Amino acid sequence: MTAPAAPAGVPAGRPADAPAGSKAPASSEASPAVAGRWAMAMRAFQFWLVNYRRTWRGTMYTSVLSPVLYLGAMGLGLGSLVDKHHSASLGGVSYLAFLAPGLLAAAGMQTAMNESTYPVLASVKWLKTYQAAAATPLRPADLFRGHVLFTTMRLFMNSLIFLVIMAAFGAVRSAWVVAAVPVVVLTGLAFAAPIDAYAVTREKDQGFAVLFRFGMIPMFLFSGTFFPITQLPAWIRPLAYITPLWHGVALCRELSLGTAGLWSSLGHLGYLAAITLIGLAAGVRTYQRRLYV
Repeated sequence: MTAPAAPAGVPAGRPADAPAGSKAPASSEASPAVAGRWAMAMRAFQFWLVNYRRTWRGTMYTSVLSPVLYLGAMGLGLGSLVDKHHSASLGGVSYLAFLAPGLLAAAGMQTAMNESTYPVLASVKWLKTYQAAAATPLRPADLFRGHVLFTTMRLFMNSLIFLVIMAAFGAVRSAWVVAAVPVVVLTGLAFAAPIDAYAVTREKDQGFAVLFRFGMIPMFLFSGTFFPITQLPAWIRPLAYITPLWHGVALCRELSLGTAGLWSSLGHLGYLAAITLIGLAAGVRTYQRRLYV
């Protein structure tokens, strides 16, 4: 059955009794509603996930072999000398038990920096995948949040693998070490969010070398991973205390050894969360500035 024709002078698609000059309501098929911010971010996350399904084998070194080599060489090898001569005040625990949670937090920093530097620059500069995605209903903020979600997944996976290897080496002293996994994720995000916000503004990769050489490596060596901060000269300790890695290392170690206190834990978590939130806010702004044309 065909629909009756509109009266003369009434445009098709508008009710006959509608006021003159009014337009027909747009159908949901003609103008679909834009999904919520996290629903759109999940679409961007799916891109990274599909890409990772093709490249995950290349991450096995950092995910599995790296903790095995570090714990074997430093924890067991060097640790046997440290434990034998008692040359470091480690609170009465073996060097392996002291070192392992520090390396766990440091691995989160390394994963975050690897994921938030060259992959972002490649997407915006070399491969242009961000520009292509920005031409779809995905907004720049969605692209940023999607990449942060993917980095969160990588941090969770790597920290869980590291924790299993720690247990296999006998470096765990408390069941509270399970809570170190979300701490490592938050520690990594405290690096990933602000660096992601910075990386999307770059045209060349020279700035990344500065981050790795003068940021990641000094923090890896002097943020309490390998020895207590109290062994540093007094004048340089405040620099170590303000680094996100020190807070991650200290909290992971306290959880692994079963010495975590409520207020100290909240202080570490609050510091890491504040940096992460600042990075998330900055990332939304820098992605919008770079990808809105």
